[in-house]
Amino acid sequence: MQPLTSQADPVRVLFLENIHPVAVERMRSEGYQVETVGRALDEDELIARLDGVHLLGIRSKTQVTATVLAGAPQLRAIGAFCIGTDQIDLRTAAESGIAVFNAPFSNTRSVVELAVAEIIALTRRLTEKNAGMHNGVWDKDAEGSHEVRGRSIGIVGYGNIGTQLSVLAENLGLRVYFYDTADKLALGNAQRCESLDELLERSDIVTLHVDGRPGNSGFFGEEQFARMRPRSIFLNLSRGFVIDHDALRRHLDNGHLAGAAVDVFPKEPKGKGDEFQSTLRGLPNVILTPHIGGSTEEAQSDIGSFVAEKLHKYVAEGSTTLSVNLPSLNLQQAPGTHRIALLHHNVPGVLADVNSILAGHKVNVEGQILATRGEYGYLLADIAIDYPDEILAQLSGMATTVQLRVLS
Repeated sequence: MQPLTSQADPVRVLFLENIHPVAVERMRSEGYQVETVGRALDEDELIARLDGVHLLGIRSKTQVTATVLAGAPQLRAIGAFCIGTDQIDLRTAAESGIAVFNAPFSNTRSVVELAVAEIIALTRRLTEKNAGMHNGVWDKDAEGSHEVRGRSIGIVGYGNIGTQLSVLAENLGLRVYFYDTADKLALGNAQRCESLDELLERSDIVTLHVDGRPGNSGFFGEEQFARMRPRSIFLNLSRGFVIDHDALRRHLDNGHLAGAAVDVFPKEPKGKGDEFQSTLRGLPNVILTPHIGGSTEEAQSDIGSFVAEKLHKYVAEGSTTLSVNLPSLNLQQAPGTHRIALLHHNVPGVLADVNSILAGHKVNVEGQILATRGEYGYLLADIAIDYPDEILAQLSGMATTVQLRVLS
């Protein structure tokens, strides 16, 4: 294995799906060569575009498969400018020495505010009143319109978004219930439900905020919709494939559900202006939005800054802080040193082997840190400026080495 060394040529970056200009500016300020594409790319297009590219930035639509990764030998890191990373083959990326970063917090507030707005709009029947007014119908009837105060909300998935929604919902006077497969601390007066069925039976509003793991596919369907309270409201701002859209349509048509808001879909158009198809179209009590939960100027700017900084720090310093697929670590570089970054299989004795090689050449270690995650370990070591090239050959040649990078 040949070590990857710092290069005189510019680092090439490909940003897809209208990533915020602040990210482009950040990378260009570091001397990176940035190309932007305003839409998602399919597999063949992506492989062709990745020729010679070192850093890839995407949002939620572009699928980075094992085939894509195999066709991009120079790729070093991927930035997911969103929360989810299920569109990336994380395991294959780790096997290839490709770090993946996302933005787990930056658009949380935007998603929560959209959920709150939709809850109020549906509870007050604003979508139906609005449609009637546009059709010239004046209808002041209060039937079916309610205040949210005093009603109950069930939050499925109590992560970053679910917990913040919990706080805002309680401030609006809602009784908050939540269900999560992990053990989560309840905030404020929120009450944990022991099962999803318990939550459905207690909630006037049910909102999904689960992640994109394969096990969540289709977990909310006919049985769950049937268990919801009569005339309750349903929201999905998580992943399109977690619910049965046909079952949702049936329960809206028969009046069991009073309304729904859906921001994510199993199949979504690639770009602006492409036709959107859904069985939920045409219903006056359904709010359909084009996957805009995190699409505010504030959130996209924050995401652009956050992920671009993670990509730069990985290239320049080897920092993997908050990486979703590699061990997370950071080390301030000692002055007057070269930095070596070693991704390796997580087996006993690797650190001893590395230090034995360095000691055998009388190379002093000025700083060093190692972390492990699952099958892999990651080591940063700052060594003296003068060292023989044979060291790199020996480190690369270790049976445990996945990738060796010389950063400076």
